Amino acid sequence: MLDTTSTATLILLAAATTLLLTAMLYPSSFLRWLQRKRYQYEVTFSLYMLTPTEKFIFNSFLFLFLSMIIIAASLYLPEHLSLLARRAFYYWGGDDSSATGAKETPGFASPLSGRGRGFLDEPRI
Repeated sequence: MLDTTSTATLILLAAATTLLLTAMLYPSSFLRWLQRKRYQYEVTFSLYMLTPTEKFIFNSFLFLFLSMIIIAASLYLPEHLSLLARRAFYYWGGDDSSATGAKETPGFASPLSGRGRGFLDEPRI
């Protein structure tokens, strides 16, 4: 079973390989697509009216900001999602520990034991 780091690495390598293969097989259409995306980016953020130095500064800040967001999400999001999943499972299924504070009568199961739900049971002999 692959861990998340290996899976993410394989996905990134597959995407890079696909991009490289597309660039090699269809260079003119791929370059046109890249030029169109660059034009859309410059028009969306109004970069076409800036000087090259101002574009460089803006792109640097944008790159640093997005890099920090991606690093933070990749480091902390999986742990947070597992915490949310544990909480949801706790609210849905109850607590597995039988530390309810109720005294058990010999021969009878506690009505609060068993996944947090009450149940009726035959007495244990």
